[in-house]
Amino acid sequence: MSAPLIAGVELGGTKVICVLASGPNDVRDRVQIPTTTPDETLGAVEDVLRRWSGYDALGIASFGPVSLDRSAATYGFITSTPKPGWSDTDVAMRLATVAGVPLGFDSDVNGAALGEGRWGAAHDVADHAYMTVGTGVGVGLVLGGAPVSGMTHAELGHVRPVRMAGDGWAGSCPFHGDCVEGLVSGPAIRARTGTAAQDLAARDPVWETVAHTLAQLCHTLVLTGIPRRIVMGGGVVVGVPHLLPEIRTRLVASLGGYVAAPALLPIDDFVVPAGLGGMAGPLGAVQLGVLALERG
Repeated sequence: MSAPLIAGVELGGTKVICVLASGPNDVRDRVQIPTTTPDETLGAVEDVLRRWSGYDALGIASFGPVSLDRSAATYGFITSTPKPGWSDTDVAMRLATVAGVPLGFDSDVNGAALGEGRWGAAHDVADHAYMTVGTGVGVGLVLGGAPVSGMTHAELGHVRPVRMAGDGWAGSCPFHGDCVEGLVSGPAIRARTGTAAQDLAARDPVWETVAHTLAQLCHTLVLTGIPRRIVMGGGVVVGVPHLLPEIRTRLVASLGGYVAAPALLPIDDFVVPAGLGGMAGPLGAVQLGVLALERG
């Protein structure tokens, strides 16, 4: 039996990637659209969905925050986003009406987590976390092959970490100051140093703080009891090859032997780089469509 053909839409803050695919080895079309106003952007996506034919489901992985409560009138909406003009925007139902097929909808980071779980760096474990560190910091949790959500989707990038001794910088998050995102996102690093992350020297002292903070977030993830692997992506991690080994070292030290799960060691196999690169999100949207078909 052949894999279902899915229309996958990754709706990002700067661009939208639409793929018609059944998996990474069967991408039949890929269309990139700039994210401008809701009507212009979603209208362009609708045109793509009308042009395509023969797909079995639609999967959408969207920037947010998004409403994931299927019983709510706002299900499938982008809610109180800081992106101008996009608050209270119906994404899922608008696009599903055009597609006319079963719908899967989730946050962009949960979508990327699903992509990495199906075809990427966590393909061999049922439970994992995907962390992206770039313009923001987001975490998607996957349990038994399905994304975890409850009242909302996870917002673990806004956890307040234990600060490194001697570090008193206030942070850049407009809501929390020194949450993880406010300390280690690309804009936070630039605000603190005046330099983009990828242009900082490997020995710049800010990397010690970044590694410490991300190890603290990994510590929190371990203590949820969910991930058998933590997959890390995003421009800050991908563009700074010396960062991941330091995060691993600091995570082991932070846990202090408290969690003795076999999956934790060797640590190089527990905290790993993303495997799908820029296709994690679009392929995650494809997997959301597959899960929608499985729900029936």
